[in-house]
Amino acid sequence: MQLKALYSCAAASLTLIATAGAQSYPVKPIRLISGFPAGGANDYHARVLAQKLSEQLGQSVIVENRGGAGGTIAADAVAKSPPDGYNLLMGFGSLAVAPSVYAKLPFDVLKDFTAISLACRIQNVLVVPTALPAKNVQELIALARAHPGKMNYASSGIGATPHLSAEMFKSLAKVDIAHIPYKGDTPAFVDLLAGQVDMMITVVQSTLVHIESRKLRPLAVTGAKRTASLPQVPTMQEAGLRGYELTSWFGVMGPPNMPRDIVDRLNGAIVKAIAIRDVGEKFTAGGSEPESSTPEQFAQMIRDDVAKFAHIVKAAGITPQ
Repeated sequence: MQLKALYSCAAASLTLIATAGAQSYPVKPIRLISGFPAGGANDYHARVLAQKLSEQLGQSVIVENRGGAGGTIAADAVAKSPPDGYNLLMGFGSLAVAPSVYAKLPFDVLKDFTAISLACRIQNVLVVPTALPAKNVQELIALARAHPGKMNYASSGIGATPHLSAEMFKSLAKVDIAHIPYKGDTPAFVDLLAGQVDMMITVVQSTLVHIESRKLRPLAVTGAKRTASLPQVPTMQEAGLRGYELTSWFGVMGPPNMPRDIVDRLNGAIVKAIAIRDVGEKFTAGGSEPESSTPEQFAQMIRDDVAKFAHIVKAAGITPQ
């Protein structure tokens, strides 16, 4: 009986220590790790959010850049960190693509992270050169069906969200359009603007200068609702492509098995930060739409995206690398 009582006291003490730790969190600076170089979209959104989280949490939130391998180096570092809430990841939508396009990953996207909160969604837009005789999505589909295999589209690379956005378009529209992958948006835009390729689906923000100069014509955005950056442009579903919805996102994630109290503390701070007016304005200026969530909603969104992208990758015949 004495031994049993001793075990009970020890367990109770550990519970009290864990609870006290969670209640006092954070007691030191937090690292919010970006898997991409400084100046990029992930880094930009991380820095805007980190500033407000520092105010909400009463501790410094420092953005650390660990670029390489499409963000997976940073993701792996966070996945293998202690679950104490001091090493967080500025998660990104292509994490949900990774299980389908990489033969080997050093982590399991669905098991090796704690979802804390969504921060924003990022829409893509379907654009064509203004010289192309297609004024809307239905005219583009009709043009592609009239010339099967003759039209093409550009993307920033195989397996990237813009590539899969176009493959989803091909599948739902039932058209045969060839894929021309580039190493990034910049060279893809060069050929698109020159009329060497017929269409492209890519991040809204990167197209605005070309849309405003009337060199590219926007036909539809890829989200469930229109974007404030292009309010006159319909969604794919409004344009007649039923079932089309695909966006990317940024959100905060941590290592697996984080204490619930710490997750809730971080989630509450993120929700409050995202609701601040100037955060919304800065996110919108960066090409995103601010949106927070519960941890459960964010985790379910990631699961849904992994399943959606797996279907698109399989339908497109993309071989994992």
